[in-house]
Amino acid sequence: MPKNARGISETVIRRMPVYHRYLKELIEDGVERVSSKELSGLTGFSASQIRQDLNNFGGFGQQGYGYNTKALKDQIDKILGIDKSYKSIVIGAGRLGQAIARYNGFRDSGFNVISLFDIKDDIDDISGIKVRKMEDLEKYIRDEGVDVAIITVPREVCEDVAKRAIDAGVRGIWNFAPYDLKGPEGIVVENIRLNDSLLTLSYFMKEIS
Repeated sequence: MPKNARGISETVIRRMPVYHRYLKELIEDGVERVSSKELSGLTGFSASQIRQDLNNFGGFGQQGYGYNTKALKDQIDKILGIDKSYKSIVIGAGRLGQAIARYNGFRDSGFNVISLFDIKDDIDDISGIKVRKMEDLEKYIRDEGVDVAIITVPREVCEDVAKRAIDAGVRGIWNFAPYDLKGPEGIVVENIRLNDSLLTLSYFMKEIS
């Protein structure tokens, strides 16, 4: 499993959003303190694994007290970079691209969708976000300082679209196309495999039938 510059494995990094989600729910429910054992019951990870994960970043609990939910969430915000803001665009204004642009949760996580791009020029603005022509992609990325491109285009054009965005200056790609992209050094690429998740669901449905 790959590790980042701090030597922390990707497996650990991918557990952090789970902790963040449950801490947010606890705070919304008015819970001010939580133990690793209680977090274990919520997340399904062992208490020792949770403590070990958090210790990678310094550890934030106290013996016999547990974790202050708000303080721990704030620390995980920083670990995940949620305390920052990233200018984002959606490339591909089909149904999935439009749904992503409309979802307010991305803004809450620091990803602000400021524009969409599509080969069609007759698509109306989406929830007040302008849909632009693909021919304007590179100039817009450079002029606006776009950080992240969210790609929802067909497989056959995915690689070309990603290259255009990267060459224009984006530092991150969130790829929903059914094609595994690999970015050059210094570019973060996250491939979202919706069909893989669906097939996993299919397997477990088969097992209980």
